[in-house]
Amino acid sequence: MLEGKNILLGVTGGIAAYKTADLASKLVKQHANVDVIMTENATQFITPLTFEALTHNRCVTDTFDRNHPWEVEHIALADKADALVIAPATANCIAKLACGIADDMLATTALACNCVKIIAPAMNTKMYDNPVTQRNLQTLKDLGYIIVTPGDGYLACGTVGKGRMEEPAKILETIVSEVSFNKDMEGLNVLVTAGPTREAIDPVRFITNHSTGKMGVALARAAAKRGANVTLVAGPIDIEVPSYVNVVRITSAADMFREVTSRASEQDIIIKAAAVADYTPVTFANDKIKKSEDGSDLAISLKRTEDILAWLGAHKREGQILCGFSMETKDMIDNSRKKLQKKNLDMICANNLKTPGAGFGVDTNVITLLTKDNETQLELMSKDEAAKKILSAILELK
Repeated sequence: MLEGKNILLGVTGGIAAYKTADLASKLVKQHANVDVIMTENATQFITPLTFEALTHNRCVTDTFDRNHPWEVEHIALADKADALVIAPATANCIAKLACGIADDMLATTALACNCVKIIAPAMNTKMYDNPVTQRNLQTLKDLGYIIVTPGDGYLACGTVGKGRMEEPAKILETIVSEVSFNKDMEGLNVLVTAGPTREAIDPVRFITNHSTGKMGVALARAAAKRGANVTLVAGPIDIEVPSYVNVVRITSAADMFREVTSRASEQDIIIKAAAVADYTPVTFANDKIKKSEDGSDLAISLKRTEDILAWLGAHKREGQILCGFSMETKDMIDNSRKKLQKKNLDMICANNLKTPGAGFGVDTNVITLLTKDNETQLELMSKDEAAKKILSAILELK
């Protein structure tokens, strides 16, 4: 994914520096060329030799080191880099970057970089929550830095809270997203829906379906990697969503209708991949429904939910692309074409639940892309690959 890319990895003086060795290793395994700059404090936690062994490049620690090629090194490293990644980024480092202070090799090089800049903060919870740190982080965001939000958990100082440097795998995903994809969706607002909805019967029970949200999350992730501003409206799902995707969590079909329709006018592309319930109980029992003493059956009255896709089609603005999904068990093409026309869609992604590899909960899909004039059958492929194909087809329409 990163072959031919030059990643400049900055390491500052925090205990999380040990994780950065793993990040360096992962970058090399992705065939990136990795140069490492360490602050003096960082060398107290992990040695430059560790990074040199992992990257096969000299680790830079001193602005005035004379054992280097003739070029001005901080400028040469800055010009070479496709991305600057600082992990961990301490509160001190963040403050320097926000103020343009260049008093060590890393800060000096960062000031000279015109590439993608990513930082992964790591510090004590109170330091992270301090208004000064939050102001500095906001300043960096405004300057175009990408912030990999720290996680919650047990910290080296013994406290529990926000401030743990994000895991190397997640930082790597952010790097890949920023430097290895063509940004052909940059500036576009994209809304994707994913997962099931739950329609409550009583405080204990609900009606739902087998959707896991894998296809919707794959679409959101792929669109964000291609530069789009992505909002994912997701039902109850267990899939981890990248930090660079804005997630809106919902439970019921009514929740999804509200969250989607309130945002619809701002979107350039809307992709409805969620499996929304068509029916919901007419009434909700405030207490658990008990079994009848005489063993008689129970009937639950259902009513139609709001048709989100139909509403979007009726309110579609000029230039907006609306893509739906159609999960069928028979007459897939005919039923999907009727849905395409009736709901005023630009494209529909049709699949058959009975086709091997195309069901709920699997990592693959078999999709047919339908538009008014065309029909494209995709082969069995991963949902991530299918997401790329779907987005490219949408961009052709746009």
